[in-house]
Amino acid sequence: MKLIDMSLNEFSDEVDSSSPAPGGGSVAALASNIGVGLCKMMAHLSFGKKKYENLDEAIRIEFVNIFNQLSDIRQELVNLVDKDTEAFNEVMKALKMPKNSEEEIKNRNSAIQDATLFSIEVPYKTAELSLEALKLVDYIATYGNQNAITDIGVGTLMIYTGLEGAILNVKVNLSSIKDDNTKNHYTKCCGEILELGNKIKDKVIEDIHSKIS
Repeated sequence: MKLIDMSLNEFSDEVDSSSPAPGGGSVAALASNIGVGLCKMMAHLSFGKKKYENLDEAIRIEFVNIFNQLSDIRQELVNLVDKDTEAFNEVMKALKMPKNSEEEIKNRNSAIQDATLFSIEVPYKTAELSLEALKLVDYIATYGNQNAITDIGVGTLMIYTGLEGAILNVKVNLSSIKDDNTKNHYTKCCGEILELGNKIKDKVIEDIHSKIS
């Protein structure tokens, strides 16, 4: 059964088990997915409301455009929940390959590198999508239904949690990559994503605290 087809209790119990997967990578993707859902909820609660309908047409058009972008991101993130566990399983599969001859060792090492790279690419995609979402939420928070302002605040925090959680998974797998160019590329990009994501998150949350104080 796919993780995304489990009930909430089933997924929670699967995480709370001796099985190493689903682990932090899948949970990070789910955290961002749920966070985006909360941000979209604010938009859902805005459509048709008088205050929203009285906004300039250009603002409403952009609002809908951002809503649709968040919908696409949310769908991609939910797919990454299972993809991350799949990536982990590929690494485990490669580690179990025979190593009784030089050729087998060579094939095993190659498979481990390929699987490890896959296990980096998946959480990195989660981090990229999370950053993309964070760049969009401030617009929804500004023009959306202010009765849901704390919901988008929680959503923002969830997205950032998914972002940083994904970065942790990228970095831990980078230690197994032999190619220095690959290591340097992901290290640099992860640092940039983390810095910008944290900056955006802090601004959104600070603005929300100001509104509700």
